[in-house]
Amino acid sequence: MGMNMMKKWFEWSKVVVSMIMVQLFAAGLQLLTRVILSQGTFVFAYMAYRHAVAAICVAPFAFYFERGNAKNLRWSVWFWLFLSALTGISMAMGLYNYGLRDTTATYATNFLNLVPITTFAFSTIAGIEKMGLNTRAGKLKTMGAIVCVAGALTASLYKGKAFHLNHHSLHDPHLVVKPSKAHWVRGTFLLVGSCFSYGAWFIIQVKLLKVFPSKFWATLLTCVMASIQSTVIGLCFDRSKTSWRLGWNLELITIVYSGALTTAATFCIITWIISLRGPTYPAMFNPLSLIFVALSEAIILGEAIRLGIILGMILIIFGLYSFLWGKRKEIKSAVQANPSSTAVNGS
Repeated sequence: MGMNMMKKWFEWSKVVVSMIMVQLFAAGLQLLTRVILSQGTFVFAYMAYRHAVAAICVAPFAFYFERGNAKNLRWSVWFWLFLSALTGISMAMGLYNYGLRDTTATYATNFLNLVPITTFAFSTIAGIEKMGLNTRAGKLKTMGAIVCVAGALTASLYKGKAFHLNHHSLHDPHLVVKPSKAHWVRGTFLLVGSCFSYGAWFIIQVKLLKVFPSKFWATLLTCVMASIQSTVIGLCFDRSKTSWRLGWNLELITIVYSGALTTAATFCIITWIISLRGPTYPAMFNPLSLIFVALSEAIILGEAIRLGIILGMILIIFGLYSFLWGKRKEIKSAVQANPSSTAVNGS
């Protein structure tokens, strides 16, 4: 009995730690991307190079662990791969990066907290998730999602007293974000559009896993398609050589970091977790990136942490744990009701 409990705890903690790592990778990327975009980096050139690097990083795993699986690629699989690249990368990341450029890292990160709600809504409409408001697990999940959004809104709209973690200007002057005209209304619409695209991508991942369960190959081909899509879209906007030229600078570091960690590693981890827990589960961890970004901005860039951010963090943590508790109870009930089931929501 003790060994069985340990095994269950290890399986649960492995999933949670993996998702926390994903959010840490994402937080680092928010700061790096905000800096290079403010310095004039062309969004679609950055995305094209980033996903080319990601494809190179994933390729060895696809060829080694899933060799021979490429023969299972049918036209229907290519269709879902194309949609995955379009919604999860070209649209979601494109809209997000332009929204990030028009606002700030902390403000933009707040909008990622709407992704669990859009994913939950799309999952319910698609029949993948059930509200289950007549059960305790369903109520906990719904309450957790609402509290997370309340935390994000609190952090966004309420300023409050400012606290400085770094009183001395120790950060690298090259990392200072240049002041620019912030087009907040346009940026807000772009960020909302990005949230809807991410929500759609999580649902498409479920369908893609059903028709093509090879996770490494799916990630590799999605990244290749996204790189091609970004290049084609980018060339329609800007064909100047300066916009597409790479140098030995922070932009190159960001491309390698984002391609290897926040695209290749993250896509593999999220795809694996969706196959175990369903599409809403990984999306619910997005609020953690707000906490990591706010702390990073305060320590590295010397930004102040507002009282609103602190209150928002508390609500987000409470909401996240409420959702995870409800999700765990739901999985436990499903297993007890049908021990032989291997549904996408359970493991």
